[in-house]
Amino acid sequence: MVQIPRHKVFVSFHHEDQEYKDYFVQMLEGSIVDKSVEDGDIDDTNLPTETIRQKIRDDFIADATVTVVLIGPYTWQRKHVDWEIGSSLRATSKNPRCGLLGILLPTHPNNWIALINSGPSIPPPHPEMVDWRPELIPPRLADNCDKYDDSYARLYRWTEDIALIRHWIHRAFQRRAGTPPNNSRPQFKQNRSGSCWRD
Repeated sequence: MVQIPRHKVFVSFHHEDQEYKDYFVQMLEGSIVDKSVEDGDIDDTNLPTETIRQKIRDDFIADATVTVVLIGPYTWQRKHVDWEIGSSLRATSKNPRCGLLGILLPTHPNNWIALINSGPSIPPPHPEMVDWRPELIPPRLADNCDKYDDSYARLYRWTEDIALIRHWIHRAFQRRAGTPPNNSRPQFKQNRSGSCWRD
């Protein structure tokens, strides 16, 4: 059996999903090193946007190897989630890019039903992966997911199977050397509203 290393994981989430984030980190305690931002870690009251982004990258994501996005129904709206994903995908002279995956929380409308944009339903190549509507997940994550093996990121349903989650994290770490990520989308300037995003 292959030994999976203990990866440094940055967890990106909407503050309304704090309970799931806390549970996720508690569930994986001893299996990952949590590199996440906590409420109050960054006082962004009077800071310019670029300074906040830089603090996220240099102070929290700096030595993380994988970013896990916990996706509730409104996670796609949050500017900080967009910035965190964008920072995770950026390789700099100080920090390599992070592997990336998303986990649909039980509260997300796509979690327990298979939805696709159009055409016949095509099952994803891995049973634990999920069909999804891109307009209901963070757009920068959607840009990097598809239903094929060579996508930079993957999207999964919530589970409490620790071994399976560790496998997902390790595969995201390994995919960093494969298909380059798409980080070309303009960064959010503010939180969004509405029922879904559209280009």
